[in-house]
Amino acid sequence: MESDCRISMTCFRPRVLALHLLFWGLISLRVFGAALLSEEKAPVTGVVSTPCWQVEEFVVSAECTQCNAFQTKTLQACSPTGYVELINCAKSNKDEYKSCRSALMEERLFWKFEGAMIGLTVLFALLVVARQRSLDRLASEKVRRQIESI
Repeated sequence: MESDCRISMTCFRPRVLALHLLFWGLISLRVFGAALLSEEKAPVTGVVSTPCWQVEEFVVSAECTQCNAFQTKTLQACSPTGYVELINCAKSNKDEYKSCRSALMEERLFWKFEGAMIGLTVLFALLVVARQRSLDRLASEKVRRQIESI
């Protein structure tokens, strides 16, 4: 006799429930841990001044370029993206570095994303085909058993 339940009873076994709990626990720990670690904390010592480009008009003096090894270690603006542009603030006439996003970097990230999506599509298509074959095999086995019982 078939059950009307669509969820397999094997899903309710303690071992399977423990595996699900472990899997989703690790996923949520990774997500929330990353969120907590990425929070920017204000420095305890020293006065933090607002960059001039946030409060006044500015002109870009040098286009967006990739930081070299020295700039990466010395300029704080290099840390978010790895690219900086030199700007000149209008009122204070100060030159400062501002983090920026490079078109080359954006293109590279786009193609990485596209490659990952194509890879996932192929993987899940193969999983669907394998699952369908498995279900077809089970159905034909069930039909064969029913015919043999007659």
